[in-house]
Amino acid sequence: MKRAILAGIVALCLTSTSIFAADLKLGYIDMQRAINSSEAGKEAKEQLATKVKKYQDEINTKQEDLKKLKEELEKQGMLLSDSARASKEKDYQNKLKDFQRFTKDAQDELQGKDEELTRRILEEMEKVIQEYGRQKGYAFIFVKNETMLFVDEKSDLTEEVLKLFNSNRKK
Repeated sequence: MKRAILAGIVALCLTSTSIFAADLKLGYIDMQRAINSSEAGKEAKEQLATKVKKYQDEINTKQEDLKKLKEELEKQGMLLSDSARASKEKDYQNKLKDFQRFTKDAQDELQGKDEELTRRILEEMEKVIQEYGRQKGYAFIFVKNETMLFVDEKSDLTEEVLKLFNSNRKK
């Protein structure tokens, strides 16, 4: 008797779960595509490209100066006294260290700026996705990633959310 009741409860649970699952709205967002395609993402890329160009110009100038200094040191090295040559070599080594420090600092700053801009866009986009999900009655909206073994393209909400995100930024 207990087994019959237990079997009935399990059958009822399975039936109600499958009915519930049929009404469940699921979707996913390709966040990388959304960020790169959004107006905010394009603006961020432009900002970073401007900074990269500025740093690259400075790096090129500093590299040229180092190259000239090294060539000068190689040409005059034999003609200079030991103390003068040592002084020039020390000057070259100091400038080389400064150059290396500058390039590392530039890389760190660019990486930090990229992370900051991406974080801001993600925060804004998450709000839009949450509001979209509530309004459209979605139970779950996932972020597409490499662990998803199968995703039906009909569940892709990226373009709809992207349009909403871009239009919200214009307001």
